[in-house]
Amino acid sequence: MKHLLSVAAGLLTATMMTVSASAQDVTLTMHHFLGPKSPAQTKMMEPWAQKVEADSDGRIKVEIFPSMSLGGKPPELYRQVRDGVVDIVWSLLGYTPGVFPHAEVFELPTVHLGSAEESTMALVNNFDLIAEDFEGLKIILLHTHGGQAFHMVDKKVTSPGDLEGLKIRTPSRVGGWSLEALGAEPVGMPVPDLPQALSKGVVAGAMVPFEIVRPLKLQELTKYTTVGANDLRFGTSIFMIAMNEDRYNDLPDDLKKVIDDNSMGAIAQEYGALWDAIEEDGKGLRRESGELIELSEEQTAAFNDKMQLVVDRWVEEANGNGLDGAGLVEKARAAVMAEHNK
Repeated sequence: MKHLLSVAAGLLTATMMTVSASAQDVTLTMHHFLGPKSPAQTKMMEPWAQKVEADSDGRIKVEIFPSMSLGGKPPELYRQVRDGVVDIVWSLLGYTPGVFPHAEVFELPTVHLGSAEESTMALVNNFDLIAEDFEGLKIILLHTHGGQAFHMVDKKVTSPGDLEGLKIRTPSRVGGWSLEALGAEPVGMPVPDLPQALSKGVVAGAMVPFEIVRPLKLQELTKYTTVGANDLRFGTSIFMIAMNEDRYNDLPDDLKKVIDDNSMGAIAQEYGALWDAIEEDGKGLRRESGELIELSEEQTAAFNDKMQLVVDRWVEEANGNGLDGAGLVEKARAAVMAEHNK
């Protein structure tokens, strides 16, 4: 009887420990490079964190740290999450050139057509095409913004020659190649550094989307913005919400499911559409404080001729690195077009 009671007590203790472990609260740190009032935080990260908390019955808490407040510079976010310094980051793939060679194809001009929702869905629905780039990470979401427009201090841009010799901020190396193809001098910098660079004349303009206009007050620092016909953009940038894979694997299965149910295909369309909607505010500010220039079809074709040089350059480099560059471009274009035609 004593033996049976001892066994029963042991089983009860083990059961209570299992219940306690599964019910344990988890706090996840989320780090990013924009301010606490940026649309990225208020419209995407905060709602996502609140949804995860609600779906886990309060067992998962997500603490958001904006403006690199946990230390480091924006290009270090990838290493911070990869190495487990933080649990989750929202970061720009272009901040770490060469780390995401497959995914970069979706940033190319003439691949991205100007819709964040379409390119985001293309990324998520074709993740197998680029998954190799993200080993060691649990990807919660890959998304783009609406795409790059030319925001200029005092120069109207209606033809490739208008950018000749000007220093322009680039968001990525692909953006830099685009500027070089147009005869401009690319200047790389994290986007939080852009207002000072514009105000001090370090750059004459920038390749950025409209969503960043209000947070950085670009409507006060620039006068003219140029987009292609039908709002075509000059390439885009890919962002990731990524979690440290070991941190994810350490979660109990039921909490892993909460993260899974709020990742990738479950949220891609909602947040892709959100990034398109965010653009409208910046467009409105531009119209109020300057001029929004939409190129004609003929003018856009002149830019696209130059942009094809960028695609060709990317394909050549990808081939040299053992990738099927032309095949990746073809598949990425088909993926975006499939979403566009839905």
